[in-house]
Formats: sequence, C-alpha cells, structure tokens
Amino acid sequence: MCRELSNTSDVLNYIQRIARIILLHETCFNLIVNMNIIKHKICMVSDFFYPNMGGVEEHIFNLSQCLMELGHKVVVLTHSYGDRIGVRYMTNGLKVYYIPVKVFYNQCVLPTMICSIPLIRYIFLREEIQIVHGHSAFSALAHEGMLIGRLMGLKTIFTDHSLFGFADASAILTNKFLEISLADCNHCICVSHTGKENTVLRAKVLKEKVSVIPNAVDTTLFMPDISKRDDNFITIVIVSRLVYRKGVDLLARIIPDLCSRYKNVQFLIAGDGPKRWLIEEVRERNLLQHRVTLLGSLEHSQIRHVLNKGHIFLNTSLTEAYCMAIVEAASCGLQVVSTKVGGIPEVLPPDLIYLVEPTVPALISGLESAIADYKEGNTRCPFEMHRRISLFYNWFNITKRTEIVYNLVKQENKKNLGQQLASYVQSGVLAYLLVVSLCYIILQILEILVPQKYIDIAKDYAEINVIQPRGDEKED
Repeated sequence: MCRELSNTSDVLNYIQRIARIILLHETCFNLIVNMNIIKHKICMVSDFFYPNMGGVEEHIFNLSQCLMELGHKVVVLTHSYGDRIGVRYMTNGLKVYYIPVKVFYNQCVLPTMICSIPLIRYIFLREEIQIVHGHSAFSALAHEGMLIGRLMGLKTIFTDHSLFGFADASAILTNKFLEISLADCNHCICVSHTGKENTVLRAKVLKEKVSVIPNAVDTTLFMPDISKRDDNFITIVIVSRLVYRKGVDLLARIIPDLCSRYKNVQFLIAGDGPKRWLIEEVRERNLLQHRVTLLGSLEHSQIRHVLNKGHIFLNTSLTEAYCMAIVEAASCGLQVVSTKVGGIPEVLPPDLIYLVEPTVPALISGLESAIADYKEGNTRCPFEMHRRISLFYNWFNITKRTEIVYNLVKQENKKNLGQQLASYVQSGVLAYLLVVSLCYIILQILEILVPQKYIDIAKDYAEINVIQPRGDEKED
C-alpha cells in the first residue's frame, strides 16, 4: 500500500514538472513572438547624411531602408545642406528632416545644446518617436538629439564609427565630451571589436552596454565586371577622402616610387578633400599626368564603375574603425592592400587582403606582392570573392542584430531627472548638470507654451495603391 502511494506521488510530481516545463516553453515562445512583432519608431540623428557622401551616411541610409522593410518607422534628422531645407522623402518613403541650422565646422553644427530644443522636441513629438539613434562621435547634432530625447523619456542608442587616440589635445577633449554624452545612454554599438575596446576605454562605458555590429555592403550593387579592366596596365584604385587621417601623405610618397619601378602601373583616385593639392603637386612634379587620374568627389552609385576598372585596391588609412571601401573593393573582385590599423584586420579574411604596417616601405612591399601575384595568375576568382563577401556581410543580418538591441533597450525602465543627473555626476564635470537642468526647464516651459496635445501627429508613409481598371473599363 505504501509502495502504491509512493508511486502515485512520484507520478504527480512528474506531471507537475512536465506542466512547469510546458508553461515555461509557452512563456518563452510568447516572449519571442512579442519581440518579433514589436514595431519601433526610430529617429536617426546625425550631422552626416545625404547629399554628403561617406561611410556614416551610407550606413544610416541602408540601415533605415532595411528597418523600414521589417515594418519599423524610421525618420532621419540632420542639418540643412545648401538649399536642401525642410522635409524630403527618399527611397521607399524614408522621411528626412533637414533642419535650418548652419554648419559650424567640418559639416557639423555648433553645439549650443539649447537653441535647437524647440524644433527637435516638435519633430520627436510629431513623429511619435520612441528610440533616438545617434551616429558618429563627431556629430554635435547627434549628441544634442540624444540629450533632448533622454529628457523627454525616450530611449537612446549611439553608434560609434571611429577610433580616437588618447594623447593629442583634440582627442582628449572629444573623449571627455563623449564620456559625458554617453553617461546616460541606454546602449552603444561599435562596428568592430577594436572599436568597442576603444570606446569602452575613452568614454568609460560599461562593456555590457556595448554591442559589436559591423557595417555591411549591398553586394548587388558591387558586382565584378572584368571587361572594364585595361589589360595593358595594372590599375591601382584608391577611393577615399583626401585627408590626413586617410594616409594621403603616405600615398603621395608611394605614387612616384611605384611609377618609377613599374612602367605599366597607373593610379585611379576617387575622392576629394583638403589634401588633394598634395597629390596634384606630386603628379605635376613627377610628370605623371597620364598615369595618375584624379576623379574628385563621386556619387556612391559611380564607385562601382571605378572599382571595376582596377586590379588592385589600396587603402592607406592611419586609423580606421571599419573600412567599408575595402569590402566594396573585394566584392568587385579586386586584390586589396591595406594598412593594418584599427578594426581593419577584422573585416576581411587573410586570403583576401594584404595587411601591412602604415609605412611607405611596407605599403610598397605589399603592392609589389599583389602585382607579382597578378602577373603570375595567383589571384582569386572575382566572382568567387563576390560570393564570399555576400555571405559575410548582409544588411538584413545587420538589421536583425540592431533590432535585438532596440528590443532590449525598449524593455528598460524609464529614468526620472534625478537618476539622469546622477549618471552625469560620474563623468566628473559637475557644470554639465547645469546644462542638463536648463534643457529640462526649457522643455517644461515648451510643454506649457506648446502642449503636446496641440501638436499634430504626422501620418505614416504608405505606398499608393494603384487601382487597376476593371474589365468593362477602357484603359487610357
């Protein structure tokens, strides 16, 4: 009798455990389903956006397009470019606010912190924004937008696209300002593991609050086309802004040396910047007008045609968190020679890139190795390279990973003003608390003068459905 009771109790315990497991699985399943159906309203904020060209601009545009494809609402906020002021719609109805703020330096606005509050608050409320996503540590508008968003109770995310040093005065000031700005940020995203280490060290952000999500390339736009190559020459392509950070000084010393060694080598340079005069001077001094071509600033849609004319791609950057140009070049089937700095070693596998130190002898040695491999036929098939790159980097994969960050941030508790001020105290700049308090007071005054209930809500963009003519109607 006791044995029967014991067996019965065991069965009951077993059934209860099974019921708990089933309940747990149902809970997890419901959580996953809810996370998948959550649709966010996101505002991308940065000083860098079209018509300006660059890696940050392309990242914001492609990420926004893929987020919209997944059903999220995305709005971009940037400053005016020339006569491009107001609201513009881009591909698939991407809404862009070009606010009337003048550029102060290097395509960035003056960081006043308070002058743009009424306009930015109006846009956030009108678009019913839930998450403010700032891009680039250089962007003053991104930091202003995140500050205003936090004071309005919105979630904030910051993506760092660059690496900084720790020694020079500009880096010290920028790092301190970034530490203040990210003290109350919900989450940070870096484009490489090297970039994550750099951001954690210089901005003193908890490593648990930093995720690594790389950039990607639309490989359908960068298809190999070897028919455009000139077989009489070995063409070395450079696609970069002509600034010091991109190693233009190294390039200026490489060009005459390599041209004197190889009579069938020519350079094709796309990009513009304050260091362009140096390349032009080297070309004129060494009489290389017929072998060094400067194309100037190009639209991103034209980069593919430039890359397909080349055999070797050269990157001479002195610092780089993630170089999209080398991924685009590899997607077009070019041999890639690049400096081994920052997060570049993480971007491509060793068999698709020649990594060298950022010195003139090392770069020349890397180029000579690439030239020798090309002459001997020891190169990868361009179409095989394209296939591999398309597997490595995909915008929809990057978007899915970013969406996970949005879902995690959305579940965090809302902070009151006291908790936000306590976060800024850790940065050690107590005067900044006065700035945050002043911004909060201005927002409260604006809520009295222009209440949220009096601000019209913008209608979400929807594709226009074309009404097909019925059978009894004649088509025009």
